[in-house]
Amino acid sequence: MARLVPSDALVPRALAGDNAAMARLMTRAEAGSPECRGAMAQLYARAGRAHVIGITGVPGSGKSTLVSTLALKLRASGRRVGIIAVDPSSPYSGGSIMGDRIRMSELVQDEGVFIRSMATRGAQGGMARASLEAVDVLDAAGFEVIVIETVGVGQAEVEIARAAHTVVVVSAPGLGDDIQAIKAGILEIADIHVVSKCDRSDASRTVSELKNMLTMGLSLASGGGWNAPVVPTSSARGEGFEPLIECLERHGHYMRSSEAGRERVRRIAEFRMLKTAEDLLHQRFLAARQGALAAVSDQLAERRISPYQAAERLLDGINLETAP
Repeated sequence: MARLVPSDALVPRALAGDNAAMARLMTRAEAGSPECRGAMAQLYARAGRAHVIGITGVPGSGKSTLVSTLALKLRASGRRVGIIAVDPSSPYSGGSIMGDRIRMSELVQDEGVFIRSMATRGAQGGMARASLEAVDVLDAAGFEVIVIETVGVGQAEVEIARAAHTVVVVSAPGLGDDIQAIKAGILEIADIHVVSKCDRSDASRTVSELKNMLTMGLSLASGGGWNAPVVPTSSARGEGFEPLIECLERHGHYMRSSEAGRERVRRIAEFRMLKTAEDLLHQRFLAARQGALAAVSDQLAERRISPYQAAERLLDGINLETAP
């Protein structure tokens, strides 16, 4: 049987850019292994230099193709690019269903690109639980730009606004994204709007509608000092990516040099702390409840108690501070 390499021993290899070491650490973080927490703390302390870009939007808007083309353009300028592609989970294995790496085949052989598909594993808000730990691994390893492509869940997909330095919302002609965006609050989280598939004849209408909505003040943007631009792109033709990269760089500079940027970094830290605390609490609850679960479930199934009473009884006597 192969001996498990301790996570702490993987850290120097990950910092040196060893893909296998980085992948192992991400897998352990995704599984919630307590053994890797010390290693992840070391990586967190060395991270904080990369520009983290969140790409979101409704299904069918062309996010994955846009991310692939954007990465190719960024690589042409010599920057190392990490991609965290979050996909829906299989209800059976818990693994990633879609596997965005399949759609990014052009990037696979490039040593300056690291692609990781992560399953949501039931997480709400379009992000996998361990997405930001994967970002830490790539950041500490020297990747200058890290893209998180969220799962296309539409109206619940706003968590990325609390996890990335720059949020790009992708819309496409003919999907009714203007109405969907208003309902979901997607307009409000965008630092940059991208209208994809602009080789289509109806793309100009979508661009105009987005600009009109922004002019009418339907977007709260990210603060008074930044107005979210609308950038038309076509991945099929490779068009519009130079202006997009320019906007990303300008927003990155704005985040680094403004109070709004410093506030966002604080919000990201708060978000991570709360998400980690929730995850630890959930793990401890699952471990501590086992003894009482069957008995309380029987009472609930027989309708001798209500669901709220059952929940209270399940919580009674559970010491979450000492649970594993």
